[in-house]
Amino acid sequence: MDGAVRLHGETRQILKDAGWHVNRAVDTERWEAELVADGFAPLHPVAMRFLAEFGGLTVPDGGAGVTRARESFTLTPTDCRGEADSFVEWGEDIGRSIAPIGVLAGGTCAWANLGIDEQGEVYVVSSALATFGRMPRALDRLVLGHMPRDLN
Repeated sequence: MDGAVRLHGETRQILKDAGWHVNRAVDTERWEAELVADGFAPLHPVAMRFLAEFGGLTVPDGGAGVTRARESFTLTPTDCRGEADSFVEWGEDIGRSIAPIGVLAGGTCAWANLGIDEQGEVYVVSSALATFGRMPRALDRLVLGHMPRDLN
């Protein structure tokens, strides 16, 4: 995404350690096909650009963060399979199209889905909806352990 160069230095290093690099580009077609078959809408352009650059990365937990623990997360949208209804319902509630991008704290009792809207805002999608804000700051907040803002 255009904002990658504006990421916090520590965020950039953590993402590099997970396999990210400037000009990284992965194919999103397989993910989109699997998601559409599972009931999700086709990925919007912002989600496709985000996933082309960051898709497939796994960031391990990293201890204490700024306002919450630095929980592990994956940026693989198909990890959200089975949750299309949640994305559609929350999107309708806020008037946005929220596309799946991965999972926060997967494999724990606190796991939640991650999504991005067509304006680049990154969400925690679960029984509640919260936001890390817009890219690129959203990725800094996710990686560095900021509490997302509750939208309920």
